[in-house]
Amino acid sequence: MSVYYHKFEVRWSDIDANRHLGNSTYVDYCSQTRMAFLNKNKIGLTQLNRWGVGPVMMHEKYSFFREIYADQTVFVGLEVASISEDGSIYQFVHKFYLPDGTHCATAEATGVWIDVMLRKITTPPEDIILVMNEFKSENVNIITRDFLKTLPFRPENISPEIFK
Repeated sequence: MSVYYHKFEVRWSDIDANRHLGNSTYVDYCSQTRMAFLNKNKIGLTQLNRWGVGPVMMHEKYSFFREIYADQTVFVGLEVASISEDGSIYQFVHKFYLPDGTHCATAEATGVWIDVMLRKITTPPEDIILVMNEFKSENVNIITRDFLKTLPFRPENISPEIFK
């Protein structure tokens, strides 16, 4: 089982009013780490378009332990913590580290693969499943579609009259 790491140099624009890494930057760094992971494993946008599939994030949550500041280097890890048997549903764990090994934050991101034409969950191509299997954590969980029902938020539509 492997962990993928992506290196970031913290820019001025990544910092918030408290002079540390802003909340939205954590989301951006996780997203960029996932795309860099796919690209490194020859699953870039061109290949995804050819296959007609795309990754969609359904839920993300974060825990913060140490501040990260401007001009620091940070490494963001990626492991597959959970995956469905067909690979259509997955959960990544991202850990943020300073070069000295200090663990600054952890994020958990739950996603699905969709057919980009039908806009429905789909089983990804075998190439994707092979890469995901290579980066499974040692305690990987097998999940099903029922797992998506356990996510903490559900849609709650309201009357459009409220906006008038």
